Amino acid sequence: METISLKIDKTNNETIVKFSANSILTSGSYQFNNIDEAKSSPLAQQLFHLPFVKRVFISANFIAIERFSIVEWSDVQEEVKEQIENYLNNGGILISDENKQPKIPVEIYAEVTPNPSVLKFVSNKKLVDTDFEFKNIDEAKISPLATELFNFPFVKEIFISENYVSVTKFDIVEWEDVMVEVRSFIKQFIADGKTIATSIQQTAKKTVETTTEKELDDVSKQIVDILDEYIRPAVAADGGNILFQSYDIDSKTVNVILQGACSGCPSSTITLKNGIENMLKQLIPGKIEEVVAVNY
Repeated sequence: METISLKIDKTNNETIVKFSANSILTSGSYQFNNIDEAKSSPLAQQLFHLPFVKRVFISANFIAIERFSIVEWSDVQEEVKEQIENYLNNGGILISDENKQPKIPVEIYAEVTPNPSVLKFVSNKKLVDTDFEFKNIDEAKISPLATELFNFPFVKEIFISENYVSVTKFDIVEWEDVMVEVRSFIKQFIADGKTIATSIQQTAKKTVETTTEKELDDVSKQIVDILDEYIRPAVAADGGNILFQSYDIDSKTVNVILQGACSGCPSSTITLKNGIENMLKQLIPGKIEEVVAVNY
């Protein structure tokens, strides 16, 4: 049997540390707010005996712990990691009766984006395996969630990514008047177990043509790698996405496609010129003159 080892990962919340495992630990996701709730998880009960443990999360391949402010994670995380590894490798039970454990409820929270017309609704559950962009209800036939969202008269466009939905509105309403309604709708839709999307293939008329890595020249491959590693995580945090479309070797022009909150965003031009374009020029010197967003 493979020895279980854990890796310490920081999270966006400084009070929470995630211990990621090299193998699957359990099925489902569980949250324990105190030792009484952890009766069916001997490991969680053991962790709650540590005076600084406030909350324990157990998922398929990680265990996350939220601490009280009496300690810093830098002082105790190595000891906690060793304790969990020893427990698991000595045959300790993680979840004794999964059917009786409360799974993490669906949570949806709204985030503003640089685009005032777009709100990002973030889920604590994975929604899809690939990105979807829908400009209208006709393009949304493969997504029951998007189709129903388009029934709101103020919804203009929808972008669905791994764990969030970006909704673009028309100017007929303000987000402060409709945000709660949209958030509640998305939360209930997911909680009911309804299908988010039925196919990984988008049917939009202006879908970007895919290009296999073998068909790309060396500069294009470099551009794709830089977009994936440095740019895409940043724009995803703002509720959008960026796709490589083409590179013209003669004009040294990079054509990209902005999706979600980035599409039509007033600050997208600044982002392209001051951010993406400058980065590509620095990392691929002499090969880039301009980055252009192709509007679909």
